[in-house]
Amino acid sequence: MVRGAELEGYCMELLAALAGMLRFQYRVRVVGDGQYGAVAAGGNWSGMIGEILRREADIAVAPLTVTSAREEVVSFTTPFLQTGIGILLRKDTASQDMSFFHFLSPFSKETWTALLFAYLLTCFCLFLVARLSPCEWNEPKNEENHFTFLNSLWFGAGALALQGATPRPQALSVRVIAVVWWLFTLALLAAYIANFTALLSSGSEQLPIQTFEDLVKQRNLEFGTLEGSSTFYYFKNSKNPIHQMIYEYMEKRREHVLVKTYQEAVQRVMDSNYAFIGESISQDLAAARHCNLIRAPEVIGARGFGIATSQGEPPAPCSFLAGTARGQSQRCSQGDQTENGGTALRGVTTASHFEL
Repeated sequence: MVRGAELEGYCMELLAALAGMLRFQYRVRVVGDGQYGAVAAGGNWSGMIGEILRREADIAVAPLTVTSAREEVVSFTTPFLQTGIGILLRKDTASQDMSFFHFLSPFSKETWTALLFAYLLTCFCLFLVARLSPCEWNEPKNEENHFTFLNSLWFGAGALALQGATPRPQALSVRVIAVVWWLFTLALLAAYIANFTALLSSGSEQLPIQTFEDLVKQRNLEFGTLEGSSTFYYFKNSKNPIHQMIYEYMEKRREHVLVKTYQEAVQRVMDSNYAFIGESISQDLAAARHCNLIRAPEVIGARGFGIATSQGEPPAPCSFLAGTARGQSQRCSQGDQTENGGTALRGVTTASHFEL
């Protein structure tokens, strides 16, 4: 991260710690084009990857995603941070008013359907067993039985509401079915109350966009990612139908939905109806800094950040990085875990934001 003329953040602390352990000197500079590295139309690499290939820098210390395409041209250390792809939203654009059926939120549609089926089946069993049991017939000659099907439905509904209902079962077989239904009802209500309380306390039930599928289905928000980033190519290369729909949307509207920098993405989320797709760890930092931002729950595409070096024989200090970067990053992360500037060693190349 750039503050004035100084570079500071997680990657700078990691680089300083590695230099202290391995006893090497370095000079840091920000990458010229501000990019992490993507293949241009002519086959040349931009950003930090390009500078390493052109020998303008020895290593790149940054939130640089390890991808198969990048690994073909540069070497990576063991990832020092694990992350994924998430959706950054503004709270007021992502929230929705509570509907009339908000009380159904704790359980899924499948659960409610199964509950209705269990209720009807249990009531039918009560009715059938009561008809077959002599104990439930007060006047057999008059064919009077209190456990009609309607009364059985009423008895089952009374149990769901934790209220007693008449008629009360007399036969042992009917009582066994009633006890089982009451125990099931108690467990069900306990689960419902616990889930509903958790939803109210977390507020996540007010987010209509919980997953990437929800993002594709809605029509109120535009969404995009960093142009030429590993996130963009993740969706391009994915075989998942939802991911392909996201890629096609961004490709058709690339002039409007793709952004140049991470700061531009965050600002656009705050200022307009826009959802930003990017590294979840950087989105958590943005949400922590801006109280009107929130990250959707779903995270996909687990990946890691690694230190990039030239292929072949690396410089002497870099040959030890793979074995020390991950362990040292755990020590650094006890401080500011997500504040960052990307970095390279003759120039240690760095970027001024935390998004690939």
